[in-house]
Amino acid sequence: MKINLLLFLGILSLAVNAQSYQQIHSHAIVVDTHNDILTKVVMYGFDIGNNLTGKTHSDLARWKKGGLDVQFFSVWSDGNQKNPFAYALKQMDSLDAVVKRNPDKIVEVADSKELYKAVRQHKLAAMFGIEGGHQIEDDLSKLDLLYKRGVRYMTLTWNNSTNWATSAYEETFKKDLPHKGLTDFGKQVIRRMNALGMMVDVSHVGESTFWDVIKTTTKPIIASHSSVYTFNHHQRNLKDDQIKAIAKNGGVIQINFNAGFLDSTEGSKENIFLEKYKAESDSLTKVGKNKYEVEDYLFWNHKKEAEFLRPPLSLLMQHIEYVIRLVGIDYVGIGSDYDGVESVPQEMDDVTKYPLITKALVEKGYSEKGIDKILGGNLLRVLKANENK
Repeated sequence: MKINLLLFLGILSLAVNAQSYQQIHSHAIVVDTHNDILTKVVMYGFDIGNNLTGKTHSDLARWKKGGLDVQFFSVWSDGNQKNPFAYALKQMDSLDAVVKRNPDKIVEVADSKELYKAVRQHKLAAMFGIEGGHQIEDDLSKLDLLYKRGVRYMTLTWNNSTNWATSAYEETFKKDLPHKGLTDFGKQVIRRMNALGMMVDVSHVGESTFWDVIKTTTKPIIASHSSVYTFNHHQRNLKDDQIKAIAKNGGVIQINFNAGFLDSTEGSKENIFLEKYKAESDSLTKVGKNKYEVEDYLFWNHKKEAEFLRPPLSLLMQHIEYVIRLVGIDYVGIGSDYDGVESVPQEMDDVTKYPLITKALVEKGYSEKGIDKILGGNLLRVLKANENK
C-alpha cells in the first residue's frame, strides 16, 4: 500500500511538473531572434503557410505549436551576392506575401507596442534582422530604407568583412586585412542605427569590431545568434570578457542552437559525414548547386546518418546557464538559427520543440519570472531600450 502511494505521488508530481512548464511556456512571450527560413523560401520557393515538415525546421503551424510569439526573420546573403540590397528586399517581399496570405496568423510589427498587440491577438509578430552589413552597400540611406521596411537589428558582418567592419572569420583566418575593427564610416553606421532605433548585432563580428562597437554605441546591443567560447573555441562564439561587456552595456546574448557552435567535437564529425557523401556532393556541385544547397540536401536527405552530429539538449542548456552564472539571468535569450544550420541538439528537431527548453529550466529550479526573461523578456527589454520614444 505504501509503495502504491509513493508511486501515485510520483506520477502526480510528474503531471504537475508537466503542467507547470507548459503553463509557464504558454504565458511567456517567447522570442527567437534568428531564423533563416526566408533564404529557403527564396531559394526553393517554399510557402511557410504550408506544412513543410521534413523539408524545413519552420512553418506557421509549427511555430504556433511551439508557442513562439515573436520571430526575427534573418535577411541573409553571402559576400559574393550581386546587388545584395536588392536581394535583401526580395527576401523581405517574400515575407510580405506570406503575411498577406495569412493575416490571421502572422503580422509584421514595427515596435514593441505593435508586438504586444500581435501577441494579444495570438498572431506571430514578425520583424526582420539583416545578417551582414554588406547589404547596405556602404550607403546610410539604404540603412534608413531597411529600417522603414521593418528591420530592427543588423548583424554588422557575416563571415565576410565589409569595407567598414571586420568579421570573426576574416580576423581569425585572413592575413593582411586592410583594417581591423570599425572604420570611421563603421562608427557612423553604429551611430545611425542608434538614432534610428535599430539594434546593433555583434554575432559574426571579429573581436576588434566588437570592442569598437562597445566604445561607440550609446544603446544596448545584442548577439542575435551566438554561443559560449568556453565550451567551444569557435571564432563565432563569445569569450567571457565579451559576455561581461554585453551585460555591462545592458544588452543580451541570444544562444545559438547550431551544433557546430555548441559542441567542440562537431567539426571533426561533420568532416566524416561530408567525406562519406563526397561523390554525391560532387555530383550536385557539377549540376550547378551552390555550397549551401549541397549541404542542405545532404543533411536533410541523410538524416539518420547525420544523427551522430547532434549534441544532447543538455549541452544547449549548459551554454544558457553559463551566461547566467557569469553575468546574471537578465542577459541571455534564444537565437536558434533554425533553417540556417543543418544540425541542432537532440530533441530540438524543429520549432515545435521550444517548450523543451522551458521544461529543462523548470527542472533546474528556475522561477517563472526568470524563465520569462530567458524566453523573451530580456530581448524585449533591449528592443524597447533601442526604440525612439
